[in-house]
Amino acid sequence: MELKPGKSAKGIKCVTANEMQFLGHFPRKHVMPGVLIIEALAQTGAVALLMEEKNRGKIALFGGIKNARFKAQVIPGDVLELNCEIVSLKGPVGIGKAEACVDGKVVCKAELMFAIDMDS
Repeated sequence: MELKPGKSAKGIKCVTANEMQFLGHFPRKHVMPGVLIIEALAQTGAVALLMEEKNRGKIALFGGIKNARFKAQVIPGDVLELNCEIVSLKGPVGIGKAEACVDGKVVCKAELMFAIDMDS
């Protein structure tokens, strides 16, 4: 994992056939659900925000998705490369430009919104 606190984070997810979602999605042709790819990207962005010293110990809440696009299927055996760059931060609200790739090819991209719970 690469990390620039408050700026960006990169992570890796090795997709395996023994994950629970593949029991029903789909039994004969396993495809990673897009919502789980988005969740992985959101967690990557949250790491970037929460590793900034002023946010340590707080909780990052998922605030929204904009312009999500899925370009290819993600299947067991794929290594999902997750990247999220924080492009805007105003108070406790941040926006991240997120992209997931397999073998250097973009499989998903989206703009994600985060809100840091200042009471946590």
